[in-house]
Amino acid sequence: MTRSEMDSLGWDQCDIILISGDAYVDHPSFGAALIGRVLESQGFKVGIIAQPDWHSTVDIIRLGKPRLFFGVTSGNIDSMLHHYTANKKLRHDDPYSPEGRHGLRPNRAVIVYSNLIRQAYKDVPIVLGGVEASLRRLAHYDYWDDAVRRSILFDAKADLLVYGMGERAVGRIAQLLNAECRMQNAELQSIPGTAAICRSSELPKFGTLEYAELPSFEEVSSSKEAFNQAFVIASNEANPYFGKRLLQKHGDRYLLVNPPAMSLDSEELDAIYALPYQRQAHPSYKEPIPALETVKWSITSHRGCYGGCSFCTLFFHQGPIIQSRSIESIINEAELLARDPKFKGVISDIGGPTANMYGTGCKAAGREKFCRKPSCLAPQICENLKPGQHASVKLWHQALKVPGVKNIFVASGVRYDLALHDHKYLKELI
Repeated sequence: MTRSEMDSLGWDQCDIILISGDAYVDHPSFGAALIGRVLESQGFKVGIIAQPDWHSTVDIIRLGKPRLFFGVTSGNIDSMLHHYTANKKLRHDDPYSPEGRHGLRPNRAVIVYSNLIRQAYKDVPIVLGGVEASLRRLAHYDYWDDAVRRSILFDAKADLLVYGMGERAVGRIAQLLNAECRMQNAELQSIPGTAAICRSSELPKFGTLEYAELPSFEEVSSSKEAFNQAFVIASNEANPYFGKRLLQKHGDRYLLVNPPAMSLDSEELDAIYALPYQRQAHPSYKEPIPALETVKWSITSHRGCYGGCSFCTLFFHQGPIIQSRSIESIINEAELLARDPKFKGVISDIGGPTANMYGTGCKAAGREKFCRKPSCLAPQICENLKPGQHASVKLWHQALKVPGVKNIFVASGVRYDLALHDHKYLKELI
């Protein structure tokens, strides 16, 4: 976004400015665009600065100082993963940049962008979000350094961190700051799905809610046993219904992590995906954005995954509770795609983290409010899980009736242990 675009909208100042390490693509699969649209729907003036030059503050101050806060994200993927392979070899492309060019974002982008903002504006609130911030909210092992690093909040010198899918938390932050709530206010630092830094003397202001204290940064950085203990505690408190606040000491200060935000229901999720996305890159780009070409004709059907795989971060980001859009909402999006003159009749994917979890969940009413199992599928499928995937089959049949839609693919991952419990699903899929 440019200053001239602000002028054309009649804006003297943005309420919120989002800084992203990705190119600006107004599509619901791009986090900055989705959060921007959600905030816009709540009446806020939102500006986006995509892939700013990190060698100076020139791009950071391009839109001026926001009235409420800066939101900072590295983009859809951790910036270190963007830059390096698992063998720590430098990558030579970046699908989230124009023409896939490498080098348009810095290493540890969240920290770099946040510190640039601090150079430009000493007193503006900074809120971190996205995958890089979310998964580095606690003291964590960093593969690239081969060492345990402290919470990214400390290195970024930010005020708040939003973890997980942030629509609820970011909206609440904006509302409270708009009501002139101070950043150090207990209500602002107690929003579910957020983390903040405080001193021990400040803890009483948060009331009598229970805490679960993790081994300190100093302990987990020097002891594998303490690190594992911290991970177990954090995992056990990762349920939005009963999770306790987490405390982890870093030096003479504490990291305070509030319980996860409540899951969105179908109506809320439908409303988010019905916002007026342009589904294309900002017109300032002359070259294509490869990542957009991958998802341009795809549809997100749900969020969450209860697989609980040890190698996967979804449990700590989207959570284990499946949040499915209504079939009507998905069909509306399919009709929108079909009206595009460039649409060739193929929906490249209808899915989510795990495609065949759409419409599934716990059949024991309310059990998810106290269940601590990290997986509904391992070591065997839980007796309380509804494993039938008939909702997916019904969705496919209805989507194929949309005029202009010729074929549908499922490019998202499929859990075969789950699929084997529904032969009709497998037959239709194949």
